[in-house]
Amino acid sequence: MEQFISFFSDSDPTNVATSVKLLLLLTVLSLAPSILILMTSFTRIVIVLSFTRTALATNQTPPNQVIIGLALFLTFFIMAPTFQQVNDEALQPLFNEEIGLEEAYSRASLPFKEFMAKHTRQGDLELFLQYSQAERPQSIEEIPLTILVPAYALSELKTAFQMGFMIFIPFIVIDMVVASVLMSMGMMMLPPVMISLPFKILLFVLVDGWYLVIKSLLQSF
Repeated sequence: MEQFISFFSDSDPTNVATSVKLLLLLTVLSLAPSILILMTSFTRIVIVLSFTRTALATNQTPPNQVIIGLALFLTFFIMAPTFQQVNDEALQPLFNEEIGLEEAYSRASLPFKEFMAKHTRQGDLELFLQYSQAERPQSIEEIPLTILVPAYALSELKTAFQMGFMIFIPFIVIDMVVASVLMSMGMMMLPPVMISLPFKILLFVLVDGWYLVIKSLLQSF
């Protein structure tokens, strides 16, 4: 313990630089969940899957663990080319001591910037550029992550809600038809959800709903 404390309290520039790098590494690791959520396809996927479950009105079926697990594996599948590019251009040269930490950070951020810029709406990016009073970037490399990440997250939320709305439409139609039939039969005390739920599940199974939802998510990227 004393050696650990002396390592951080040492005035030697080499040890100080090493300790700063270690602290930066620990900070990046602590932010890894946020990076995964906001800089990848995870946000769109998990929101659309949640909308699908809500539209079916099946409460906790499938459970949150299944939705999050499926969203994670789909994220790794979609982001595999980006992760591979980061590994080849930044991580491996850094581990082989061919480049420094700053150069590795610059190389690693570029694939993520290209992916996020591809799916970021111009209006969302303009919003954060105007608020920060930053100069208009001439290329993707010049866009700071502090601006691109929230703009990308905002665009992903909008896209996910648009897809969720389209998923809701057929199930709302079923609810309306069932409610109208029950009212015409004078069965107003019977909750329409109890009757419409089997029909919604049957429709979802017949059209292979999960396949269509996952296919739409993959094609959206």
